[in-house]
Amino acid sequence: MLTGVRIVVLGGDARQLEVIHRCVELDASVSIVGFDTLEHFPEGAVKETLSDQLLSTADVLILPVVGCDDSGNIQAKYADSDTTITLTAKLAAELPEHCTIFTGMAKPYLKEICKQNRIRLIELLDRDDVAIHNSIPTAEGAIMLAIQQTDFTIHNSVALVLGLGRTGFTMAKTLQGLGADVRVAVRREEDIARASVMGLKPFLTRDLEKHAGQADLIFNTIPSMIITAQILSKMKSKSFIIDLASAPGGTDFRYAEKRGIQAMLAPGLPGIVAPKTAGVIIANSIVKLLLGEQNDRGNKQ
Repeated sequence: MLTGVRIVVLGGDARQLEVIHRCVELDASVSIVGFDTLEHFPEGAVKETLSDQLLSTADVLILPVVGCDDSGNIQAKYADSDTTITLTAKLAAELPEHCTIFTGMAKPYLKEICKQNRIRLIELLDRDDVAIHNSIPTAEGAIMLAIQQTDFTIHNSVALVLGLGRTGFTMAKTLQGLGADVRVAVRREEDIARASVMGLKPFLTRDLEKHAGQADLIFNTIPSMIITAQILSKMKSKSFIIDLASAPGGTDFRYAEKRGIQAMLAPGLPGIVAPKTAGVIIANSIVKLLLGEQNDRGNKQ
């Protein structure tokens, strides 16, 4: 149980609602900011306004998956239209040193204020228990987009998956299950064997230009420029690119548009296509960490 733990949730979307419900179920004291327009208010949570007093009592601060921008502004889907939620450096300084901040990914601004105030920061999307589970709704969402935006079947199509990390692995296996001719771009020689054992057709990223011309679909997971103008110049005009890497992605979107190739930047698909599942994944990870800390303190006592 999380009895006695004071949790403050700032902004977010439907994923945060699952986090709130889970924390309340475990008897935490939960205060929420930026949920004013909700029709069904989370039972057991207390609606608050952002203040230094609120943050000074927080054991845990939960931010949206995208954290905050470089000015500290926080996305809040359910906030009033005229309300801006900003985690300023002054407000952050009110957080107790024992406080832990949870977010999906942190930009330099958030990392810096945590460093200055010696606040523990946990980026959930870096954790395997979140990223691997999250790869499933990501793959399902990418497949949905491919079906909606093309006039051919995934079955028998040539699908390139760039990167064989946590998302790339699930993406490749999902496409394989749908009967696509799946070819995977990997960076290291040792990954060639791993992909081959999976029944995939691997090649090194440096050889992408040789394979791009055969692609009907490209799913990119590499967060750096890889689908360059040179690569795009080799591709069929009816090819479709879904870039799953975090913004700005790894595609030259300007040149893709110039060539008439449809390319879509689609980060954050779990929160769009399956917010409930994505929220449960995040909630389970946060609760696991908090309960683990409580057990550690109990053992030391």
